[in-house]
Amino acid sequence: MRISVLGDGSWGTALALLLHDNGHQVTLWSAFSEQAREIREFRENRQFLPGVRVPSSLNVSDDLRQAFSEEGAEMAVLATPVQYLGAVLERLKGLGAAGGNMPVLVNVAKGIETQSCLRPSQLIRQALGDVEVCTLSGPSHAEEVVRKMPAAVVSAASDELIAKRVQDIFINEYFRVYTSVDIVGVELGGALKNVYAIAAGVGDGLGLGDNSKAALVTRAIAEMMRLGRSLGGVAETFSGLSGIGDLLVTCSSLHSRNRRFGEWIGQGLSLAEATEKMGNSVAEGVKTAVGVRWLAAEAGIEVPIVEETYQVLYEGKEPARAVRELMTREPGKE
Repeated sequence: MRISVLGDGSWGTALALLLHDNGHQVTLWSAFSEQAREIREFRENRQFLPGVRVPSSLNVSDDLRQAFSEEGAEMAVLATPVQYLGAVLERLKGLGAAGGNMPVLVNVAKGIETQSCLRPSQLIRQALGDVEVCTLSGPSHAEEVVRKMPAAVVSAASDELIAKRVQDIFINEYFRVYTSVDIVGVELGGALKNVYAIAAGVGDGLGLGDNSKAALVTRAIAEMMRLGRSLGGVAETFSGLSGIGDLLVTCSSLHSRNRRFGEWIGQGLSLAEATEKMGNSVAEGVKTAVGVRWLAAEAGIEVPIVEETYQVLYEGKEPARAVRELMTREPGKE
C-alpha cells in the first residue's frame, strides 16, 4: 500500500519505519525543507530520533502535494501535534488522492485542540467532511518501537471495518494492534493521560516518592473515567490500552516528554522556562490541560487533578501548595 506519514517527529518517523518494515511504500513528510533534506542526506532523523537509520527506500519529502496526492496515497497517517493539526488539515483541502478519492486518515496525535476544544477526529471531519478516520493510540514510545521492543496499541474507528483495516496494515510481530469502535474514548484517554503525566512529573520534581505516584495514577484513572464517560466514551475503554495502559507508561517513563516537563515544573522552572528547555519537542499535555478543563466545566464534572495542574501551569500556583490542596480536599468514598 502507498502510505504517507505527515509529520517527522519521533512518532511519525517511528511509524514510517514500521510501515516500511511491513512492506509498504512509505513517504515521510516534513513541514520543514531543511529537516527533510537532512534526513535524506544522513538517512537519520537526528533531531527527533537520533541513531536510527532511515532506509534509502523510504521516501522523505517536504512537498505536501507530492506526499499526499501526486503519489496516490491510499492511507495518510496524521502525526502532527494536535495544536498544529488544523493548519495541516487546511492545506490538505483540495489535495484528494489520485482519482479524486481521499485516503483513509489515521490520526496518531494525542490531545485536545485549545481554541476549539475538539478531539483530532472531530478536527479532521470539521476540515475535510465525511472522510474515513481512524485513531491509533496506546502505550508506545517511539524510542522503543523503532528498536522492535514489543508494544500494543488500539485502532479505533466508528466503523469497525476501518479499524480492522488499519489493524491489518500496522500489526506485526513486535507491534500488536487491537480494535475498538469507541473512537471517542480512545482519543480522550490519549489526551487526558498527558495532563496526568505532567502532574506525575511535578511529583517527581518535588521528590514525593512512589506512594504518591501510585495514589495520583489511581485517582487519575477514576477522574479520566468519570470525565470520559460524560463526554461519550465507553467505560471499558479507559481500562484498556488507551486509558490505563497509556497512563501508566506516560506517568512513569523516562521517555515521556509530559512527565519530564512536569518534573522541571516541580523543580521550580516556570512554564516559559520549561517550554524553552523542551526545544523542538512538544509536551501535548500543556495545551490539552486548557481544553480538558473547559470540557469538564461544560459537562459539570469535577477534575481536581486537572484543575490543580492547570493552576500550576497557568496561574503560578506553587506545586507544593497544589499537592497539599489535593491531599486536604473533603474526604470521600473511593
